[in-house]
Amino acid sequence: QVQLLESGGGLVQPGGSLRISCVASGRTTSNHFRGWFRQAPGKEREFVATISWIESVILYGDSVSGRFTISKDNAKNTLYLQMNNLKPEDTAVYYCASQSRDYIGGYDSLQRYDTWGQGTQVTVSS
Repeated sequence: QVQLLESGGGLVQPGGSLRISCVASGRTTSNHFRGWFRQAPGKEREFVATISWIESVILYGDSVSGRFTISKDNAKNTLYLQMNNLKPEDTAVYYCASQSRDYIGGYDSLQRYDTWGQGTQVTVSS
């Protein structure tokens, strides 16, 4: 069972940048997806971005496309999210998520991912 640990969250001013990371304790040998979701207070968990671990297929949520970049380092078993031009509405707890079983539904579906990290807080404020 993979375990995920996020880091790198913090306070940043609007227009600023931040990179968060997610280290996995177990190896991923399949082409399953690993991604980022976020949840703001009083809102549902929202899809941010995802990447397939072997073929590097990438998808982004509409609200972050063009500003955020997902990447990975397979050797370090680490997932990254580079966030640029941050806005106050990006404020949320960001969760890393990993898929371990085959799933037919959407890549942005919460049900695709069966392992979650504890989350890291990102606050965008002046």
